[in-house]
Amino acid sequence: MSSQAPGDPVTVVVADDQAAVREGLVLLLGTLPGIAVAGQAADGDAAVDLVRAVNPHVVLMDLNMPGCDGVTATRRITADHPGTRVVVLTTYADDESIIGALQAGALGYLTKDATRMEIGRAVHAAAAGQAVLDPGVQRRLLAAAARAPQPPAPDSAPPGEEDLTPREAEVLRLIAAGRSNREIARALFVSEATVKTHVNRIFAKTGSKDRVQAMRYAYAHGYAEPA
Repeated sequence: MSSQAPGDPVTVVVADDQAAVREGLVLLLGTLPGIAVAGQAADGDAAVDLVRAVNPHVVLMDLNMPGCDGVTATRRITADHPGTRVVVLTTYADDESIIGALQAGALGYLTKDATRMEIGRAVHAAAAGQAVLDPGVQRRLLAAAARAPQPPAPDSAPPGEEDLTPREAEVLRLIAAGRSNREIARALFVSEATVKTHVNRIFAKTGSKDRVQAMRYAYAHGYAEPA
């Protein structure tokens, strides 16, 4: 598992099939403090192999690549190398791409019009385990969650399903608003460890596998309303 010692730079692998884009990102990252490029890959398979070889903190991942695409590569990396975080950096910001990447385990999602500083912030945040979503991506994700069809209300709760506590309901509303664990902790004046405990309980009670499913649950069950 990757671990970052205090003072060490965040190591990054860049995965993009377009050589000019990939090399431009390498040059850009080289100008950012606290970041060191550990390698570059031209497709998903090469990215997976490179992560296995150099064990970086973060992968900047394009989605549309030949052979093994970015979503598949993200799923393989997050499954086999949980200490390596994936930040998607792509041209595409459609619902299918966004939800597919996040469900595969991507911790961040930026489009290629992101600024140098936005990319730098996303890399550092991901290395610290914090999610970062481009504002436009976040709006699309919330809209997709709001459009998800509401399941028919059963006469009684399914076996094992428990009501959320008031604090868990509050955390779920903040998840539905696209807040990261760190942002939720700051909003509620609690530790991130406490937030993680609440999130895990919310996932268990709602049958959610990830934050996207939790968002859908929140909108379907009245814990959040579309903006």
